[in-house]
Amino acid sequence: METATAADSRPHIDEALARRLVDTQFPRWAGLPLKLLDPAGSDHVIYRLGEELSVRLPRHADATGQARKEARWLPRLAPHLPLAVPAPVAVGEPGCGYPWPWSVSRWLDGEVATVAALADSVTAAVELAEFLWALQRCTPEDGTDGEAGGTGPAGDAGASTDAGDDAGSAGDGLTGRPLSDRDRATRLAIARYDGVFDGAAMSGLWDAALHAPGWDRAPVWFHGDFHTGNLLTVGGRLSAVIDFGELGRGDPARDLMIAFTLMSARSRAVFREALGVDDATWLRGRGWALATGLNAHSAYAAVSPRVAAQTTRQITQALIG
Repeated sequence: METATAADSRPHIDEALARRLVDTQFPRWAGLPLKLLDPAGSDHVIYRLGEELSVRLPRHADATGQARKEARWLPRLAPHLPLAVPAPVAVGEPGCGYPWPWSVSRWLDGEVATVAALADSVTAAVELAEFLWALQRCTPEDGTDGEAGGTGPAGDAGASTDAGDDAGSAGDGLTGRPLSDRDRATRLAIARYDGVFDGAAMSGLWDAALHAPGWDRAPVWFHGDFHTGNLLTVGGRLSAVIDFGELGRGDPARDLMIAFTLMSARSRAVFREALGVDDATWLRGRGWALATGLNAHSAYAAVSPRVAAQTTRQITQALIG
């Protein structure tokens, strides 16, 4: 018997399924209309539920932990962050033939951030540095800020009071993987796209990032998927950060990918200075941008012009530095 492919094993998700799940598990919202958000991300099908809520249904098994992760941690992190983040309202259970947990959150107004609007914005660069600095400094085990660290985002980018075993122990879904875990897949992607991008430059950056000194301070919170598509704007200004499925604790370098998906050389320099990023962390951040850009390009560029453009920019800007 043949094994089903990942695509074959994905559940069929449509409005009828979303309607049944909401009506059976949360009858208080049964009368609210559903409207498909299109395009949505690669990990979830998203419906707006009435005017104030959204329903997120994972498309594949790798995204199934996000509902409970966000419900547990975002309410504790949100009070300490300078931009809005999703506010989970409920976690749904598998049912109606749908196999995984799903979520209902408060609707966040806004448009997805674009390079055209924000690439050269020094204001946006500083606001993103302030967001990461605040996130890295959170200690959500007691709902208070850490005592360690500088007095602002230009201070020590890695300063944080450790959140303890509850927020950082192995096996909890929060412990960050090292960059070296991506070595084999990244080298295969470099070989595959040699000629599309500069193969020698990609290999040189990847080797340098792997050999850069590692993060030797206390683990800090990171978003984990901090790119242009996970930022919202209202009136041309940053308003929210979404999609915390990769939220964890460890090396903050992985969140530096935003500098290469969104920013120009000028705003990138402002961002780096505001966040106080040392040379080794910046180099590892370029490695994260290269690795994740190649991974997304391999998976989605052929079927999504939007992702193709975003990942092409991410890879080429990471090579520039």
